[in-house]
Amino acid sequence: MLAEGGILRAAMTQVLQSATETTDPRILRSRRMLMDSLAKLLAKKEFDDISVQEIADQATLNRATFYLHYPDKNALLQAMTESRFRDLIERRGISFTNCDGALRAIALGVCDYLTEITSCPVKGAQIPLESSIISVVEGMFREGLAHHEMAPVVDAALLATTAAWAVFGAARRWLQTSDRIPAEEMAAKIETIVKPVFLSGSH
Repeated sequence: MLAEGGILRAAMTQVLQSATETTDPRILRSRRMLMDSLAKLLAKKEFDDISVQEIADQATLNRATFYLHYPDKNALLQAMTESRFRDLIERRGISFTNCDGALRAIALGVCDYLTEITSCPVKGAQIPLESSIISVVEGMFREGLAHHEMAPVVDAALLATTAAWAVFGAARRWLQTSDRIPAEEMAAKIETIVKPVFLSGSH
């Protein structure tokens, strides 16, 4: 039987630690400067119109330094999204010692992220939400699934993608509802809907 709770706990442990893999203050400072630079540029223009050179210039770093940390601007966007997502999770004071609440916590994090990132109409419009948050959540699920034996017919990558899109889609629909319920309540609903996706991978 696939341990859904264990998968998600492993996934959340991974995402909460991934951005702190290095403790070198120079590396952390450069990465923070690049993320802040991208955030400032996104307040002014579309992501597709932003170049690596602009990001480096805004951060007062050179292109070579940028490429020491990220292969392209998409990787920087994902890192920035992951960092914000992790901060939101930590701000909630969520503990992942209880496996049963892990999926709900991820869903709540997505609801929080979408609420925060779209609170400013201009800024929210410039960020490709699907390519940023979905890839982060998908990566979390894939990391968790890698620690568990899957049924022979189950494609773990497809399972992670399906679950990530389901969480994002439900959260976005919630965000677009004028009389939406509290985020915590919506997260519980998402958990109920998405949990069977993971159970379908039972060995």
